[in-house]
Amino acid sequence: MPPYRTIVAELRARIEKGELRPGDRVPSVREIARRWGVAVATATKVMAALRDEGLVETKVGSGAVVAARSDHSEQQQRADAGKHALNREHTLRTAVAIADREGLDAVSMRRIAAEMGVGAMSLYRHVAGKDELVTQMTDLVFGEVELPRPGPDGWRPKLELIARRQWELCRRHLWLPRAISFTRPLLVPRVMEHTEWTLRALDGLGLPIQTRLREALTLHTLVVSAALSMAQEAEAEQETGVTLERWWLAQREQADALLGTGRFPLLATVPEETATDVDGLFEYGLARHLDGFAAMLGTRA
Repeated sequence: MPPYRTIVAELRARIEKGELRPGDRVPSVREIARRWGVAVATATKVMAALRDEGLVETKVGSGAVVAARSDHSEQQQRADAGKHALNREHTLRTAVAIADREGLDAVSMRRIAAEMGVGAMSLYRHVAGKDELVTQMTDLVFGEVELPRPGPDGWRPKLELIARRQWELCRRHLWLPRAISFTRPLLVPRVMEHTEWTLRALDGLGLPIQTRLREALTLHTLVVSAALSMAQEAEAEQETGVTLERWWLAQREQADALLGTGRFPLLATVPEETATDVDGLFEYGLARHLDGFAAMLGTRA
């Protein structure tokens, strides 16, 4: 039996015996890795298997907890509804809802099928597997962004517009930055429309298409890089049950001790909220990037 299955069986037995009751926290991925001496990847498979079996669920601020048990009639109602509603879009929207609540690692064909009340194999008529599923989820949520045509006057307002709308999209779907690759781009219509719109925003500047594409990718990278910080924080809160505010409170004594030595006089003057203001960090990065792009255009002129 694979090691992760042994751990799953042990935790399942504790839940079935009532040692872990609905709402009780279960060991996090890091705790599983440490307690059982396995790799984090193995511990992640343990958590995914427990979710697939409906034994645990994720609650913001609490992390992974034992799931409340539904009675038979509720399960049957979900199954009946799922059978009638099974189609590609419903499958994708269910996957997006799971990822929004619990993160991308919680999404699996078995988990989606359980949520919809259908057999896992029935989903393969609509998506070939996890990779295609994530690609199509990404395409679906990019469709939430409306890009005006032709958009505001001037290249800078246009680039600000698309960057901010993508930022809002990443805030709604914290898993999204992990689904995007620039070296292996997603060849799906709605994502490609964003790149095409950005390239068109640079019309009339006399730039070769290679430079325009690099600018489009650099702008998208800026958004995704900043959004990853939000995603990592959400994952940390779910896994540990400790909010960022509580984490900083716990670190205050150590921070005060270090800053009180006088070795870091400039850091000591920084307002506490500056480091955690991801919106401010994004806006600063966007402004400085566009300043640099404008300077490049001026040099070319």
